[in-house]
Amino acid sequence: MRLLYINPNSTAEMTDSIVAAAQAAVPGAEVLGWTNHDGPPAIQGAADGDAAVPGLLALLPKARAAEADAIVIACFDDTGLGSARAMAHCPVLGIGQAGFHMAALMGGRFGVVTTLPVSVPVIEGNIASYGFAAACTGVRPSGLPVLAVEEGGDEVLSILDREIAAAAADGARTVVLGCAGMARHRQVLSRPGGPVLIDGVAASALLAVAAHGYAGVRSAA
Repeated sequence: MRLLYINPNSTAEMTDSIVAAAQAAVPGAEVLGWTNHDGPPAIQGAADGDAAVPGLLALLPKARAAEADAIVIACFDDTGLGSARAMAHCPVLGIGQAGFHMAALMGGRFGVVTTLPVSVPVIEGNIASYGFAAACTGVRPSGLPVLAVEEGGDEVLSILDREIAAAAADGARTVVLGCAGMARHRQVLSRPGGPVLIDGVAASALLAVAAHGYAGVRSAA
């Protein structure tokens, strides 16, 4: 299976870490990572998302030529997901939607820890439109910019750890990590007895394999 991750922002280092997280989740797949060099350096709120969509969609004909079996939009806001699905030749997933679905499959209520407050309305809107509002305890902004999360460091991890604990105190059985840059920190942030942490990059890789397999079953029927 050839799985393509499209990073809607223009930071290639994030693309590399996204591919590494996805490949670790599905070692049997071929994982490609493309960067939208026409996008903003980070997607933080609706305006950045809107600015990223044209460049993202322009990559879809190339994805067809590359014979991608599934495409993942590697931004937790699921930037351009609906438009990409309408244009693409194969299943298209978003890491946000994949994370919410995986949390629902785990059972119980889930919380989200994300980056800046400006991202919260977009994420809350997606959760509602996907039908998960009743299952979500809330979206907690950490106050950390996207690229700071990607870089990591003790202070970043401490802040994320605090917000994860607060989400658990709100009643979340699972916590969805609300930024692609958090994927590389999931293991470090996991605590014995704490909430299950769901990384949308790994979740989307696993669900993309399932979607591709199901598409094959339908084609053979």
